[in-house]
Amino acid sequence: MKNTIILLFGVCVMASANGQDKSHVTGPYKASEKSLEQYRYPDWFRDAKFGIWSHWGPQAVPREGDWYAKNMYIQGSRQNVAHVKKYGPPSKFGYKDIIPLWKAEKWRPEELMKLYKKAGARYFVSMGTHHDNFFLWHSSINKWNAVNMGPHKDVVKLWQQAAKKEGLRFGVSEHLAASFNWFQPSHGADATGPLAGVPYDGADPAYQDLYHEKADSADINNWLTNNPKWHAHWLKCIEELIDNYHPDLLYSDSQVPFGETGLEMVAHFYNDNVSRNNGRMTAVYTPKQPSGGRWVQDVERGLLDSICPFPWQTDTSIGDWYYQTGQSYKTAEEIIRLLLDIVSKNGNLLLNVVQTPEGDLEPDVISILDGLGAWMQANSEGIYGSRPWKIYGEGPSTIKGNQAKGHFGGISDVQQYQTSDVRFTTKGNSIYAYCMKTPEKTVRINSLAKGNAYTDKSVKAVYMLGVKKPVRWQQEADALVITLPDNVPASGITGFRVEMK
Repeated sequence: MKNTIILLFGVCVMASANGQDKSHVTGPYKASEKSLEQYRYPDWFRDAKFGIWSHWGPQAVPREGDWYAKNMYIQGSRQNVAHVKKYGPPSKFGYKDIIPLWKAEKWRPEELMKLYKKAGARYFVSMGTHHDNFFLWHSSINKWNAVNMGPHKDVVKLWQQAAKKEGLRFGVSEHLAASFNWFQPSHGADATGPLAGVPYDGADPAYQDLYHEKADSADINNWLTNNPKWHAHWLKCIEELIDNYHPDLLYSDSQVPFGETGLEMVAHFYNDNVSRNNGRMTAVYTPKQPSGGRWVQDVERGLLDSICPFPWQTDTSIGDWYYQTGQSYKTAEEIIRLLLDIVSKNGNLLLNVVQTPEGDLEPDVISILDGLGAWMQANSEGIYGSRPWKIYGEGPSTIKGNQAKGHFGGISDVQQYQTSDVRFTTKGNSIYAYCMKTPEKTVRINSLAKGNAYTDKSVKAVYMLGVKKPVRWQQEADALVITLPDNVPASGITGFRVEMK
């Protein structure tokens, strides 16, 4: 799906997309894990909690979902069969021929950004480049980019301008590090049939700048290649992205790639950021490995199972990563429960909202975002700017034996909840308790019982979020008991502010 990003420290000169030279800045961060321990998490990220991602590009065109550019070259795969039926065999019609079909003619970034802000997002992330080696920014390094081809637009820049206009922080994802080996099926050929043995277009030297050179057979199954030429090329490309757009957040689809090369990228990203912000760190880098305080750990389609001392992030999608005809989507309630569990453990949620190839959203996706925004408007007081409480929650879903495993580590981002499941956050002198599945009449919160193990303060007042007047409550020996008012919102997920004396 995605890849890792890392930034360069040192001095070097490169040409920007507009022809101007950009010199690498020096600064306090060096290309070592020890040096990166200086990193301090910016408040904007810790407070934001929720971001929306546009995981979008030419691979959406066939309407067949994620990893199309690779799987179309794997004979017999679902996407290969669909490709042959619609476009012809990949030895005659390859991925290079898909790219011009991506026009993005219904893409209205400013309108979408208003919708995402209304849904509750506090930051937005644009796809920079996926494993298909097609850049959504104006690159002077790679001719296969969205300004030269396809929509003929600087997609990254236009998303960034729209995000800035709505007051959202802006990030970019790069999935380039794994591209070299990921794209190798394009060098193959059908094993059977009338075109058996006829090379696919990836084997044509004229297109090596898109499909890469052929990989070493001993290296081809690795997620990240050992090819040093690719390491250097990757670094140059990601540096161009950083130096031309200065994103607040940079996402990679792997652990920090390529050893010291990746650490150079991270150091450059951090140094560039502090130099542009008068010494104040506002940058966030999210690779897929534990942080140790050096960056933000990202967990794809999964969750951590407890409160992490360092801020972290789940990335997941409302459906498939790229548009697929007939795909099913998460409901607004599923997304809300996911967000609450993540925030209670000191994390953020980055949610991919699936766009059509044309760039707009399907009506059911818009409806989901509207439902999410309506709930957030009434209940987000305990989300934005909050911090974890002493424990993240209570109820059956907190028992490790009840938790399904995640696709890429941690636990699954899809969990089952019961009426006794609660998630906690805190802010100021208040504890926020969210019922993951609201009971009919009475809420019992065991962790806030009189004389509980987590606070020596007693309860002063209890308010249901979105309702002005206090609710009836009693702090008993075994639980804080809250009597629900009439006309509880139909979302099934109810939040309470518990003010402590």
